[in-house]
Amino acid sequence: MAEPIRIVVLEGDETGQELLEQAVRVLDPSLLELDLDLQRFDLSLENRRATANQVVGDAAAAMRRAGLGLKAATITPEGAGDVGSPNRILREAVDGKIIVRTGRRLPGVPPIAGVHYPISVVRMAVDGAYGSEQWREGEPGSAAEVAYCTERITRSTCHAVAEYAFRSARQMQARVYGGPKWTVSPVYEGMLKEELDAAAARHPGVAYQPVLIDATYAGLLSGATDAPLVIPALNRDGDCLSDLVLPMFGSIAGAESVLLAFDDDYNTMVAMAEAPHGTAPALQGKDLANPLAMILACGAVLRHAADHHGPGAARAARAIYESAFETIAAGSKTPDLGGHAGTTEFTTEVVQRIGTKLEVWSSLGSAA
Repeated sequence: MAEPIRIVVLEGDETGQELLEQAVRVLDPSLLELDLDLQRFDLSLENRRATANQVVGDAAAAMRRAGLGLKAATITPEGAGDVGSPNRILREAVDGKIIVRTGRRLPGVPPIAGVHYPISVVRMAVDGAYGSEQWREGEPGSAAEVAYCTERITRSTCHAVAEYAFRSARQMQARVYGGPKWTVSPVYEGMLKEELDAAAARHPGVAYQPVLIDATYAGLLSGATDAPLVIPALNRDGDCLSDLVLPMFGSIAGAESVLLAFDDDYNTMVAMAEAPHGTAPALQGKDLANPLAMILACGAVLRHAADHHGPGAARAARAIYESAFETIAAGSKTPDLGGHAGTTEFTTEVVQRIGTKLEVWSSLGSAA
């Protein structure tokens, strides 16, 4: 008997948790006709404090075993002595190397700057600015006070970003575009450029256009988007880039974010999907937030599950993606996309479309 598809569900805070509860409706085993086992961990700020982050470590261990995770948005407290960022702990604990966020055209939603093709940002999940040591010297508040930080990146992380970027570009028939500021920082940021050049040599059939990070921003708004793009980036560069790219297609809630960990051959060992936005406290309890990113995160988890669990998971993933976009195409949109549908209403329509689509495919004898 086949093993069930185990997905570690990481609960969150505020609107992030509300969107998770709506999105997991598309993971109903009876709806998808899949044997799913959803293992939940409460990563709310209250419980992280109560357990001194033990729950985060337990969730990470479960994800390493299962290989799949679905995470709600969580609060990262600002206090230096508080529990910190659960995202950082999770990434380090599962040895996550990259984060992938792909902006896509949303049916009936006019994009910015005339973008038509997908743009995928492949960024470091660890190292760089977010893992730097920081301190100050001199009299506080004086003109002589100096702030320092020491950043580090590893060759292995640079290699992972470069290799995944070129493999993705090959699958998407895209161009690898962009890069770090290697002219100003040839030793530090130049390490990523070296790995990109090496990956280009390993993948001669993939178009490669290395561009400095500042020119990358300019190009996104001035003609570089004439084809699908994959943009490899350092940690903070990629964070900023994805916050530009996703709204170009209509909303930061219009795409999923996926953390990936690899084996030595860069096969995916852990895939954790989430929405790229925060907990949106202003929308809590109003049933207005856009659940699209979390719904697509569910689809992404099943897409990665298909690597080990076969065509049934791939079929379910496709049904989720298509149903979500078809719901928008039919005119059901949340306010951030110019519509009037609420969170529950939008999700309900997606669920109905998934059920109909799978029933039609079954009638046609198609595995989709």
